[in-house]
Amino acid sequence: MKFVVLGAGALGTIIAGHLTRSGEDVILVGRGKRAEYLRENGITVTGLADFTVPCRIVENTRDVSKTDVLIITVKTYDMAAALAGIHHIDVTSVLSVQNGVLKNEQLADVYGMDKVLGAAAFFSGELLADGSARFTLNRSFSIGELPEGTSQRVHDIVGILEKAGIHAEAAPMIQTVEWSKFIGWIGLMPLAVLTRVETHKFLSDEDTAAIGVRIMREAGALSEALGIPLEDTPPIPVKTIASADEPEAVGAMLKVGSLMRANVPGHRVSTLQDLERGKRLEVEETLGYVVRKAGEENIDVPTIETCYRLIAGINRFAST
Repeated sequence: MKFVVLGAGALGTIIAGHLTRSGEDVILVGRGKRAEYLRENGITVTGLADFTVPCRIVENTRDVSKTDVLIITVKTYDMAAALAGIHHIDVTSVLSVQNGVLKNEQLADVYGMDKVLGAAAFFSGELLADGSARFTLNRSFSIGELPEGTSQRVHDIVGILEKAGIHAEAAPMIQTVEWSKFIGWIGLMPLAVLTRVETHKFLSDEDTAAIGVRIMREAGALSEALGIPLEDTPPIPVKTIASADEPEAVGAMLKVGSLMRANVPGHRVSTLQDLERGKRLEVEETLGYVVRKAGEENIDVPTIETCYRLIAGINRFAST
């Protein structure tokens, strides 16, 4: 099966590296110094896996005309520019591992909903200064048909990823998986940016944990209005937090903080890593998307809107 992976950051590198090592036909689309490094040195993955493998690197997407599977791994704020450069590619299936849920609408606008698969990445990594990608979490790569169901193509892709060493699953209710992950993520992202500390610290404090709970509950009300049920997806029990009373929900968040302190004390949300590296933040397509969508549904999201405006300002300050 032929794969094109768009984006040579940590996740794109890890996916392309594993698929290439497994014998699949892979093109990794990168640019600039990153592309030059990968052409000269190959893909190096460390951490949960340890290997170096050569891979076909492309900078100009005009050099790609057709693929069985297109996997988007660029940041959400790069999505519009990325889609402008790949609309010509003939794809059988396309999916994105980006944060948020706007991605599926964007892909459908270009390729048609019948070619878009829902996806949620419960695996993670980090690009290191030496150019390698450290593979830090390999829990699951969930893929499913939209709005629900699985298919032969889903099972084929999942099987290839599993064979390559990336844990994957066919998810019959992929919108539930995507929204549950998204709501958990936006409950953490503002707290990480505003406190600038490790995740377990702001989840172990009652005041900051309470803000995270309110964010998730407001986003959960939007999910309910859209008819998308939630689930408790480790490590964040999103369904419980969205439906329980606030004291119980805060207690659940504090338990997550204790677990993270014991098991991953150094964990930091990816957006905080971006902030510390002087990169743009994923704001408009995540928090901003929820604010705009909630407005369409006449749902009040005061905590989310406050965090959105604060972080949008931080994002502007960092870029000046």
